[in-house]
Amino acid sequence: MEDYNKIIESLGVRFIKAKNINILKPVTVENNYDIENTLILVTKGSLKFGKEKEQVNAGEILFIPGGRLLSITYGSGKSESLSKDDFLSNRENYLRVYETEQGDHESYSYVSFEAKAFDSVNFFASLDIPPFKITSNHSKFVNLISDINSEIVSNAPGKGRVVKLLTERLVVELIRYILKQGLFVEQFATNSTYFKDPRLIDIFTFIKENLGEDLSNKILANVANVSEDYVGQYFKMLTGINPQDYIEYQRMEMAVNLLRTSKKSIREIGKDVGYKDTAYFCRRFKMMFGIPAGKMRRRESLMNL
Repeated sequence: MEDYNKIIESLGVRFIKAKNINILKPVTVENNYDIENTLILVTKGSLKFGKEKEQVNAGEILFIPGGRLLSITYGSGKSESLSKDDFLSNRENYLRVYETEQGDHESYSYVSFEAKAFDSVNFFASLDIPPFKITSNHSKFVNLISDINSEIVSNAPGKGRVVKLLTERLVVELIRYILKQGLFVEQFATNSTYFKDPRLIDIFTFIKENLGEDLSNKILANVANVSEDYVGQYFKMLTGINPQDYIEYQRMEMAVNLLRTSKKSIREIGKDVGYKDTAYFCRRFKMMFGIPAGKMRRRESLMNL
């Protein structure tokens, strides 16, 4: 239990966004992908997710870890199947944000957040766990998701502080739920082991602080004080992913953040996150997220669903 407490204490939690959504008509997004973690509370109707089309009914919750490619169906009944690119171009036909009125439509509420260990490691992505449904002992999740959405649309003083605290509580409750249900025991045990290794934490920190620079295995080997031939094996042994794949994920995560928060050109953003070739950066971005970088920027400048 002490190891789990250390992991929880190491987490930096950041609220990203929260919305209440009406489903205007059923739609399946075949290649849904987001860098942030998301908890979805179905308030009316149902959702389906994954290859097996597992159903999430009203009152149940779906957790989607960041970085997971996922098929998700919003609404019950026969749905139209779209790529994420097509869905984002036409989403107003399928989903609509609401504040207080649900009407007769199926609906859900969600909260998206970031959770990083040592301000470097995307915690739930590092577990490499699949999306899963929360069906029992979940009243705390329902209340927290509802409270966060209520705060977001309020004008009450201190709402930012309240949302931050509620989101941190939401993450702790999620970890407690996973542990109590005995889910992903091996992954948690692995994390608790490698989070103790200072050399690995040094690598994570170095990568975060130098995403625009050369991050070859030779450079990482110097950081960890191991041989160049061994550093890739060492990193994958402890994390389950090779270092260059991890670096690309971190670079793309930063690129999304820059698209959301800056007015830099696509070329500048690609260079800032370590891609000298803009065309290659754009190809990799679309391959990872299913949409071009420019379209994601336009999406973020509009109403976020």
